[in-house]
Amino acid sequence: MSSCSGCSSSGAGQPGAEHKSSAKQNIQDALICSTLDKIRYKLFIMSGKGGVGKSSVTVNTAAALAARGYKVGILDVDIHGPSVPNLLGVTALGIEADRGGLLNPVQVNENLWLVSMDSLLKDKDTAVLWRGPKKTAAIRQFVSDVNWGDLDFLLIDSPPGTGDEHMTVLKTIPEALCVVVTTPQEISLADVRKAINFLQYANANVLGVVENMSGLACPHCGGEITLFKKGGGKELAERYGLEFLGSVPLDPATVVAADMGVPVVMLEGESHAKTGFLNLADAIVTALDRSLEAISGSHG
Repeated sequence: MSSCSGCSSSGAGQPGAEHKSSAKQNIQDALICSTLDKIRYKLFIMSGKGGVGKSSVTVNTAAALAARGYKVGILDVDIHGPSVPNLLGVTALGIEADRGGLLNPVQVNENLWLVSMDSLLKDKDTAVLWRGPKKTAAIRQFVSDVNWGDLDFLLIDSPPGTGDEHMTVLKTIPEALCVVVTTPQEISLADVRKAINFLQYANANVLGVVENMSGLACPHCGGEITLFKKGGGKELAERYGLEFLGSVPLDPATVVAADMGVPVVMLEGESHAKTGFLNLADAIVTALDRSLEAISGSHG
């Protein structure tokens, strides 16, 4: 990663430094625009709270879309706690560059690719001690310096909260459509309401709301247990006039799949979670097809 423009090594304060910095940013802006022009839909998966399963929703939705035949990329912008590679079973270190100097995303299967901070670390147990400007620079480079190619979908997995990463994504990819993930209980809904308020202030387009961990699928009888209640996500969507994209139940199969490094939608056999994620992917495609924001923001 190159030094951010605020570092002393960048030449700030020297004659012509400001002009050089501006010219460099203009070039990067052009590269970002060129990259995004080749990606039809950009989905920003976020929530105001940690532990609601954003990464699981991102990975399984991406895998479901890939299984439907779409070309899908995952951009993991959780700089400090990237978990997407583990959920996909990606253990390779480093990202290779092509002949043009662009980085190639890690290929998961024939329709699915990934870029994550985790892939750039020599030791996966190393903590990333970065402040805002450096995180912003990294996220921009994940778009401008990566050879994403032609994609139907780019799913962007975010950290909890509404911080530097979220503002950078919305500024860098203004046509991104936000998918807000919550769990049914009030402690989650309270933080998600703050996240929706943030998106309103940022004038971001929200595609809809997903309720994760919506009831527990009993591993013995298949019946439903309302462990964390149910329906809070749908009520939240109705309150804010947002589309409710669907719910995914708690399912022991999801835990097994995560430990194996395989998305539950890619496991053999049927499960409640697999069905939920496949239905969610279909609901997202349907919502995109009828979304005026998506039509105006898509390319190709």
